[in-house]
Amino acid sequence: MVREIDPERSRRAAAFALWSRAPMPMVTLMKTLDVTRLVRLSRRRGYKINMLLCWCIGRAAARMEDFYLLPVGDKLIEYDRLAVNTVVVTRDGDIQTCDLPLVPDLEQFSRNYLELTERVAQTGQPHDLSGEAMVIGTSALAGYDIDGAVNLYAGCYNNPFLIWGKYRRHWFRALLPVSFQFHHSQLDGVPAAQFLERLQEELRILGT
Repeated sequence: MVREIDPERSRRAAAFALWSRAPMPMVTLMKTLDVTRLVRLSRRRGYKINMLLCWCIGRAAARMEDFYLLPVGDKLIEYDRLAVNTVVVTRDGDIQTCDLPLVPDLEQFSRNYLELTERVAQTGQPHDLSGEAMVIGTSALAGYDIDGAVNLYAGCYNNPFLIWGKYRRHWFRALLPVSFQFHHSQLDGVPAAQFLERLQEELRILGT
């Protein structure tokens, strides 16, 4: 279910009043995540690393009620489900986006990931769930060693967004710097930092 709610009667009333009309309402946090278990599970079970990251992001967000709200212009929209977006290279060499519905079962999420990203790659058409779910954006620059990124603010896409590059080896660990951008009307700094902690927790227990 998707519905518009009154911002003044919501739990984000004060933040919405402060930041909904700000010229630059986005905030970016950066954190280095330990993805050792994720890399090992990918190699052992043949899972896509990007798929596993998307699933862990969705699971961490699903535990926080603020992720089910999204400021859209002067409106506040409430969702009852989440999706995680990934960027797909099409057969023509262009890029398109693919929204992956969050499901609790990893095997099902992996099947959906493979089916939907292949469809987008072959057709060159996006798979868009923005009218059905609160979509968390991601962009993987997996071939490049970056420390972080600050995304542009276009004013029409207020969704939370994570960017990462290539993971790094440090002794027996795999480390991944991640940038997390969010609209201040949706999240304050403390819950945003808590989300990154919960994401790290999901990565630690992955596959157990």
